[in-house]
Amino acid sequence: MTHHTQALPLIHGGAQTPRSALPVLPPLALYIHIPWCVRKCPYCDFNSHTASTVLPEEAYVDALLADLDQDLHAVHGRKLSSIFFGGGTPSLFSAAALGRLLEGVQARIAFADDIEITLEANPGTFEQEKFVAYRKLGINRLSIGIQSFQQAKLEALGRIHNGDEAIRAAGMARQAGFDNFNLDLMHGLPDQSLDDALADLRQAIALKPTHLSWYQLTLEPNTVFWNQPPALPEDDTLWDIQEAGQALLAEHGYTQYEVSAYAQPGRPARHNLNYWSFGDFIGIGAGAHGKLSHPDGRIVRTWKTRAPKDYLNPAKSFQAGAKELTNEELPFEFLMNALRLTEGVDARLYTERTGLDLASLAEGRREAEQSGLMQVEPSRLAATDHGQLFLNDLLQTFLS
Repeated sequence: MTHHTQALPLIHGGAQTPRSALPVLPPLALYIHIPWCVRKCPYCDFNSHTASTVLPEEAYVDALLADLDQDLHAVHGRKLSSIFFGGGTPSLFSAAALGRLLEGVQARIAFADDIEITLEANPGTFEQEKFVAYRKLGINRLSIGIQSFQQAKLEALGRIHNGDEAIRAAGMARQAGFDNFNLDLMHGLPDQSLDDALADLRQAIALKPTHLSWYQLTLEPNTVFWNQPPALPEDDTLWDIQEAGQALLAEHGYTQYEVSAYAQPGRPARHNLNYWSFGDFIGIGAGAHGKLSHPDGRIVRTWKTRAPKDYLNPAKSFQAGAKELTNEELPFEFLMNALRLTEGVDARLYTERTGLDLASLAEGRREAEQSGLMQVEPSRLAATDHGQLFLNDLLQTFLS
């Protein structure tokens, strides 16, 4: 059966000034979206859907590989440096389904020798036997969605696990052979005090993850919390939590390398580092986004059909749209990611990844430096500590 073969027109952003061919194509990663969860959380604005009793694993794996086939033209001989299974809750899928998928991916694109393969999982989906099987497939990193260890906070967030399950999940990950795993933790939760937030953080640190994603709960449109806002901590409490939490993480050897990412030495998430340094990634799966560079200098963002039933419908296209980034858009697009990194990036990376001369940033850079939002350092593009706190203000200076 012919499946999803129709191509959609590329959206162009008006007349383009010729841009240099890229001297070297960026590293290439793969993002795989699995959109089902046991239950939709009230704060979640990701493309996730409550799972039915039986998941369409076989059909979805078939669709993912057919989707990938249509993006192979953008590989340009590169190997995959990382793969990230995001969701939803990818750990709802069986090891057999993920194994067939990984075999299919590797048959189409070569893997780098040191490829990082991350799977998102929730404590409520942990099964020791399944996670041993995941590790045998070559999945070598887990990202476990804890959010909190405290029952009242977990209930307020609509989570299906309890604190004991969260603690056991980390131990089970290590027993299954994962020596590299992330814990996802939120702060600024409904009615959360400074002591509550630090207790969560201390418990997470005690589990000795190699990486911690620690970020503030925000109310996003199209969520239950947006329409029925919970009572969140006052700004002064949020500030105290942020300062005390960062000090506690540093004290235990976790270096902050991005706005909400902290890692033990040598353990930052390589997939995310590639994303923040304007690397390339193919996105497959319902609602997945991609960013792909071509040797002639074109840089194209893609997005896939969002609803799982449409994604699985052979009569509909996988790709919902594609847009070539213009010269005017590229400075903002590059810096929106790079300035999230606490150390910023080597200034030469801007030309290497965009094909534009560094001079195209001169005016915005001067304004940001004068405002104290950007470091005055010719060889790097980096926010100041103040700029990290006010990234939106900083980025505004680069909007054309």
